[in-house]
Amino acid sequence: MKLFIAFILLALPIQWEPNFENAKKTAKEKHELILLNFSGSDWCGPCILFRRDYLENEAFGQMAADNLVLVNADFPRKKKNTGSPEVVARNKALAEIYNKEGSFPLTLLLDADGKVIKTWHGKPDAPVAQWTAEIKAICDARK
Repeated sequence: MKLFIAFILLALPIQWEPNFENAKKTAKEKHELILLNFSGSDWCGPCILFRRDYLENEAFGQMAADNLVLVNADFPRKKKNTGSPEVVARNKALAEIYNKEGSFPLTLLLDADGKVIKTWHGKPDAPVAQWTAEIKAICDARK
């Protein structure tokens, strides 16, 4: 039974917080960092690869569950993939602060106050295991 429950938990996708203000509040309460990812989920090839190879990686998911509050600011181009006007406005507001150049993908590691600790433009140069370990080391150093 325990094995079944563990399998179900691993099969669940990682949880993304849609509201940045809620993410900051949660990060403060849990003493965690925020990973903010800017993506173009339906048009940006590197974004799709980054999500598949890094963000959906099992090791990253396990580390993130214990150390990060995840926020995705998605900028899809297809109308059917566009979020509510509220979500679109929140994502644009985040881009005005953190992604003025319009880079995709852009991933930032932030503290609970929204201060940038580390930035990755595009897909990281490091393999996913090394990238995950780097983020974990930063999280551990800040606890």
